[in-house]
Amino acid sequence: MNMTEQCERKLRAISFPLSRLTWLFAAVLICAFFIGCSSADPKQQKAQAAGPRSVSVATAQVQRQDVPVYLTGLGAVTAFNTANIKSRVDGQIMKVNFQEGQNVKEGELLIEIDSRPYQVQLEQMQAQLFRDQAQLRDAQLNLQRYTTLIPSGSIAQQQVDTQKALADQLEGTVRTDQAQIDNAKLQIIYCHITAPFTGRVGLRQVDPGNIVHAADTNPMLILTQLQPIAVIFTLPEDVLPNVSQHMKKSTLQVDAFSRDDQTKLATGKLLTIDNQIDPTTGTAKLKAVFSNTDNQLWPNQFVNANLLLETRKNSTVVPTAAILRGPQGTFVYAVNPDKTVQDKQVTVSLTQGDTTVITAGLNPGDMVVTDGQDKLQRGSRIEPRSTGQSGGRHSSPEKEVGSEGSSAAGS
Repeated sequence: MNMTEQCERKLRAISFPLSRLTWLFAAVLICAFFIGCSSADPKQQKAQAAGPRSVSVATAQVQRQDVPVYLTGLGAVTAFNTANIKSRVDGQIMKVNFQEGQNVKEGELLIEIDSRPYQVQLEQMQAQLFRDQAQLRDAQLNLQRYTTLIPSGSIAQQQVDTQKALADQLEGTVRTDQAQIDNAKLQIIYCHITAPFTGRVGLRQVDPGNIVHAADTNPMLILTQLQPIAVIFTLPEDVLPNVSQHMKKSTLQVDAFSRDDQTKLATGKLLTIDNQIDPTTGTAKLKAVFSNTDNQLWPNQFVNANLLLETRKNSTVVPTAAILRGPQGTFVYAVNPDKTVQDKQVTVSLTQGDTTVITAGLNPGDMVVTDGQDKLQRGSRIEPRSTGQSGGRHSSPEKEVGSEGSSAAGS
């Protein structure tokens, strides 16, 4: 007998009359009642009795390794030497012996200015010197004659003294002429502009035929030394004593990274620390030098400077993503052999990028949860999906756990 027939029999037993609509409504209610009572699913009851499902999480193994300690500061590349090449004489440019962007050596001719006017002045000064030298020789000969006549008394001492003064004046004139000749030669040298150091030529501002003056404010070209090159970066004043102590022991390595802090551009060494601290920012400037043989660094380029302060040997490390913070302090979720988790208090000594150094609470070989901690509490069953750690050079800050993780840490 099916369920519909049972429902009809029960309805026929009702003693008071019902309308057709009332009868249909009552039949629907009774059928629904019997269906609900007999539709219990054994599989669903079994699943509910089986307990909570395993949580899929990422895990990593606690390791022992050497950890480099870096101090990071924002810096700017600075040319070791920069020269604004200007003319020291007035004249017309005859030759430009370089190309824009060319690497030139120290002493190499860059620009040649018309030196003919200064050559003419040199010849005039040389002629004037020749004349004054002849007058000086005549005065000196007369002085010798007057001096030999003094014992005989045929010449007055005053006349001898006057002649000596004349000879001295002419000697001064000759020296002045010689100085003017040297100055004329110097002007000719200034007409040949050479590179003061080895470097790279920038964009030129003049062309052959232009007239330049010593009073011009704009340079004819800018020469910068790119090899070696310097990076000036800042660090907080609190770390300066530690940096200074390590500088006395050895030369400190500095790595220059790109602005996005993802690409390593060059490796150099720390040169010096500035002699004062900026009171407005509480930072000090440090200068590092790089060989820059591959021209990865350019003047005024912004970089991230990483100063390698020291390397901590045989440190116990975990991925930074595993570190959590709760009301009771810093902790991690450690994986038990039965694939359950247990919160463990840890002592963090250093966080360097995606690696954190632990001094207490964990041992090398332990497994910790690195992702999915927000779904865990003490005793939760997990299903590890990987044992590797993320590969970024810098990880996100330590996580702040919610109420569930906090209660697990404090229990």
